[in-house]
Amino acid sequence: MNLTKKKLIPILLLILSIITILRLLSLNVKTSPFSTGISVLSTATQHNCSPAFSTCNKIASHAPGSSEKLRKPPNITTTLTEKEFKVLSDLIALKSPCNLLIFGFQPQYLTLSSMNAAGCTIFLDDDPDKISKVVNSNHTQIYKLEYNMPAKEAFKLLKNARQNPAVCVPNPRFLQKSKCKLALKSLPSQVYEKNWDVMFVDGPSGYSAESPGRMGSIYTASVLARAGNISDVVVHDVDRMIEKWFSWEFLCEENLLYSKGKLWHFRIRGHSNSTRFCPTEVGSAIGQ
Repeated sequence: MNLTKKKLIPILLLILSIITILRLLSLNVKTSPFSTGISVLSTATQHNCSPAFSTCNKIASHAPGSSEKLRKPPNITTTLTEKEFKVLSDLIALKSPCNLLIFGFQPQYLTLSSMNAAGCTIFLDDDPDKISKVVNSNHTQIYKLEYNMPAKEAFKLLKNARQNPAVCVPNPRFLQKSKCKLALKSLPSQVYEKNWDVMFVDGPSGYSAESPGRMGSIYTASVLARAGNISDVVVHDVDRMIEKWFSWEFLCEENLLYSKGKLWHFRIRGHSNSTRFCPTEVGSAIGQ
């Protein structure tokens, strides 16, 4: 079959059009949001990121026996949202002047200290860089605290506390010499001596399995809360399993006033002679 010149031109144009369309489709696939999303997800998976958590656990990238220390990634922040900060500032405004104890430190927390200028505010933190930014005054002090409870030990410590209720009692008089593995016993003496009106648990970081977890902070705050008549305890990052487990175990569901964002606000009434933290057993959902 002989093709004339006139018949060849439309066929060539059709072929060129098809090639152009295919090239355009190829470019769209390479730059589409879907392909970008896959790339991001792949990177996140390599670093053990989960959409349920705000931080990445990069432990897997370190070979066993590696001497390289795990460090907190520079982009991780534990600052409060505007709504969360309002919960704390409203509470301090209501209680001030009061005794305010804060596990952890962020620059924005200095506002709380200023609001409580007529009271006493103590920060406890394990980051020297943060501590250097605070100037001690008559009403505000910050102390360096060494934590020795990695987050990966959380369940083991919780199980130990349950198996030894006579040792891990909610009695502040025995806290400093307690044999409970969860007790923080090297705090400044005034921490044990004062009745704390408000305590805020936002430290240590607990950002990975190897980093210090908040098991001891929550337990110690729950014991100190039993020293006075009434103490308000606010826990941050309750979207994380450790904060949730230990809050239920030692601060108790019936003491929960309300939640806002990643904050839980508990109100504890002093029962220094009590042998149990919660009048009812915590559900088996967090293990026995």
